Amino acid sequence: MHKRTSFASGVAIPDVRMGLGVRYGNWKAKIDIGYAFNKLSPKDILIEYLFSKHTLLRGGYFVHQFGMQSATSSSFKISMEEPQSNNAFFNGRLIGLMLLHQKNDFMGTLSVFAENESMKQNTTVTGDQGVGMMSRLLYRPQREEGKIFHVGISGAWETPRYNKTAALNHSSYVLETPFPTRIAKVNAQEATIDNATFLYKFSPELLFARNRFGIEAQYYYVHVNRNNGVKDFDASGAYGMFRTIVKGAPYTYTDVDGGIATPKPGALELVLGYNYTDLSKAEAGIWGGRLNDYSLTFNYYINKYMIWRVRTSYTGVRYRAGVPDTNLSLIETRLQIKF
Repeated sequence: MHKRTSFASGVAIPDVRMGLGVRYGNWKAKIDIGYAFNKLSPKDILIEYLFSKHTLLRGGYFVHQFGMQSATSSSFKISMEEPQSNNAFFNGRLIGLMLLHQKNDFMGTLSVFAENESMKQNTTVTGDQGVGMMSRLLYRPQREEGKIFHVGISGAWETPRYNKTAALNHSSYVLETPFPTRIAKVNAQEATIDNATFLYKFSPELLFARNRFGIEAQYYYVHVNRNNGVKDFDASGAYGMFRTIVKGAPYTYTDVDGGIATPKPGALELVLGYNYTDLSKAEAGIWGGRLNDYSLTFNYYINKYMIWRVRTSYTGVRYRAGVPDTNLSLIETRLQIKF
């Protein structure tokens, strides 16, 4: 069991951000800097060109689209914390280019990028940087208020990433997930996959809403190809979220992000969530842990600038090498302000 102090109760201000946005004709630029736990860190740093109201090209350091969670900033996650599967199998912000086209029933993106270590250290330290490409494709025949349906799939291919251990540098991947709290930072799962040559992953998604009831679900599969006679590694995960507006207007859709828009001011919402993530494979000799997480979140959209959230959750982790089975129950609340 982890030390008790790792899960100590407390309060925190986990993220404060300041940014600047500029628009000129078809051009848009944005700089967003975050401050948390006495450290500054870059968030979105990008420039964007709008070819038409349906097509844009974005370049810089930002979140590239891969599934529904990638289209929602961390402050607007309906379950307060994003599903652990997304933490494990998505990359967060990356330096790269993304082309996005959306019109009527179709939306598609195509991205090329460098590994996220490229924002922290130069190639004198890292060596040749890891690279990759990803895409998200959606078919969305229903996008009316109170009547929403889309299906989609995301895919990606990546070369191995930087590791400060020389024997693992650009021949490995580290997949990990934290327990769902930002006050105590403790990893729930962690798998280091060595002898890696490349990985590919895909993620189908489903979104459905009728009036004030909605369902969001996504599945993840990752395959890591390995050499030197060791078995390839496969990992998977999935989440489902059942959400309902207790008080307020029906759900609406956002075309550019490909998802349900933030409910209107004054809305009260309940979100019941489940997540399963498996980072253990006996044949490959890797035991990163198997996780089940159950959560219930209350969201009060006070006005266009403020949201109050309360989340209770139960997280269980098994089959992680060197770490006994761990069960964690949490109650958290957050008041967020965004201008």
